[in-house]
Amino acid sequence: MSWADSLIKLSTYEVEILQKRLGEISDRRMAAEMKLVMLEAEGEAESLRARADAEHGWYQVGFLEGLRMRKAAVHEEIKLIAVEEAGARDALSLAFEEQKKYELVAEGIALTRRKEVARQETAALDELGLRRAAGAR
Repeated sequence: MSWADSLIKLSTYEVEILQKRLGEISDRRMAAEMKLVMLEAEGEAESLRARADAEHGWYQVGFLEGLRMRKAAVHEEIKLIAVEEAGARDALSLAFEEQKKYELVAEGIALTRRKEVARQETAALDELGLRRAAGAR
């Protein structure tokens, strides 16, 4: 295995790790967004209970304030996850670029080797042809 193949293997591994990390971050973002939806549903249900029971309405003000704080915390969490996700996407695109560079270098090396082998074969055939031509005289 050449050094170029080793670099390609390492860069492929790095891309796989970064893809896994991005997937985990996306899962966390989806969970936070689901949490926000659940909080909104909880607020709706509480509003319906407060409309049905006047005494329950006294507690609704405190509940709504707590709900607002929890929703703000979840919104902040979603913002932080979005920033982390953007960073992970940038890192992944850089890793893909590095991988492509290594693949291009390996391809160039292989092309150079094939050209050298073809050149040597052509030289050997030319020499063989010259020898036969000289022997035929």
